[in-house]
Amino acid sequence: MAGITDFPARGRVTEAKPDGVIFAPSNTTYLLQLQTATRYDGPLNELIGAFVRAKARKIYTVPSGGGFVAPIFGPPRIIQGRTLYVDDGNIVIRAGLPIIVEIPTDDDAIDLSVGPIAVGALVNAVVFPGASFELSPAPAAAPQRV
Repeated sequence: MAGITDFPARGRVTEAKPDGVIFAPSNTTYLLQLQTATRYDGPLNELIGAFVRAKARKIYTVPSGGGFVAPIFGPPRIIQGRTLYVDDGNIVIRAGLPIIVEIPTDDDAIDLSVGPIAVGALVNAVVFPGASFELSPAPAAAPQRV
């Protein structure tokens, strides 16, 4: 059975800052500004696997649209895409890259107008500032498909 850490994002760290990184996910034009728990001292401009995490302010199930992160440059604010994984507190959304999103606990913060959050469902998450980056211990693998 799949787990939350089975979906690392592939890409390159293009810049390390004292409290974060600029991450360029593979096959996108995104340059995501992400926070780190400690100063990043990993490889720069080399293909790596990483976990990108965000905490949702609000989650919607939506009827149509594609996968994206907005804005394209800077810290993520909106994440939309197909759900790859669901558990009691988190979902993984494929939005050009897999992103682990913490589900809000407030019932008013979840709008299931198009159906439940399930694997394969199209969801839109408005996230709090402070999305984070964590280097995956495993090498960068091919992306997972649903």
